[in-house]
Amino acid sequence: MSSTPHKPASSGTAPIKVAAAVGATVELLYRAPLWLPNRHVQTIVPSLFARRPAVSFRRERWDTPDGDFIDLDWVAHDTPPTDTAPLFVLFHGLEGSSSSHYAVALMAAAREYGWHGVVPHFRSCSGPLNRLPRFYHLADSNEVDWILRRLRAAHRGPVVAAGVSLGGNVLLRWLGERQADAARVVAATAAISTPIDVHAGGRALSQGFGLVYTRSFLKTLKRKASQKLEQFPGLFDRDAMLASRTMYEFDNVVTAPLHGFRDTDDYWSIATTRPLLPHIQVPTLVLNARNDPFLPAEALPSRHEVSAAVELYQPEHGGHAGFMTGPFPGRIDWLSRRVFGYLERHVDHG
Repeated sequence: MSSTPHKPASSGTAPIKVAAAVGATVELLYRAPLWLPNRHVQTIVPSLFARRPAVSFRRERWDTPDGDFIDLDWVAHDTPPTDTAPLFVLFHGLEGSSSSHYAVALMAAAREYGWHGVVPHFRSCSGPLNRLPRFYHLADSNEVDWILRRLRAAHRGPVVAAGVSLGGNVLLRWLGERQADAARVVAATAAISTPIDVHAGGRALSQGFGLVYTRSFLKTLKRKASQKLEQFPGLFDRDAMLASRTMYEFDNVVTAPLHGFRDTDDYWSIATTRPLLPHIQVPTLVLNARNDPFLPAEALPSRHEVSAAVELYQPEHGGHAGFMTGPFPGRIDWLSRRVFGYLERHVDHG
């Protein structure tokens, strides 16, 4: 990554059709490299094969208000940032963690900017299984609320936040629910590859090549669910859980009932954040590739569907949390430069 983080280096990208990206520089516009020709390789190659910056973390465990725990990974710095430097908080995606490719890239950027950086793990995502008969979900805004408020109370400088995929959805839900109150907690946010229409995203993952991603998610989700049944026998139907082949089926057996929803349809309807976008009052970048295999382009919002605080950027390519640039084997730093370029504009450095 660039050694001058406040002036991102050129990635070789060129202007493309952009939604609400007025004033964006050429370096912050995205075009996929020719050697990544479709949505699936633009998603899979960055996730599995990208060269990642070297990042190390310091782990901290917090007890939750309901008697559970979460683990937070703080990015390590050679020279610690000042107490008043911005704090960047990243909420990961479904079955993600601080080791996800996007988390490593974004935390490396936080380090280069001289910002504090932390990845709070959703329950069960840091390694050890959590204590309670629950996991995490797309509408878990109360979890984001207490985490961000505790971080805000302990930090002397500004706090900014981003979320990727599921993490972005939960963050947008919190912003839309809390409205002006959220502005007292965070200065700016970014939501990346967020499934803002969960029904549309669920359908995309239940057919064709989308089932490849679903099988990958279900492999770890079913393992965790089986472990949860060892903790709490009879918590849900083991046979139905193991037989599930789509996220709809799994959520109907596990996610929805464990978290107070009637069924998958109720859960997905409540978790859909598109109707909340007009209510967001914190400066927020909503970044979605129009070829994201997890969400069809027709499900994306237009400028008139969001508040004045929301900036939409919808490049034609990028896949799901991919956005790789450059010649083979490519780089994964474009997303970091785009996100930090946006967040820095809204941070008061005093």
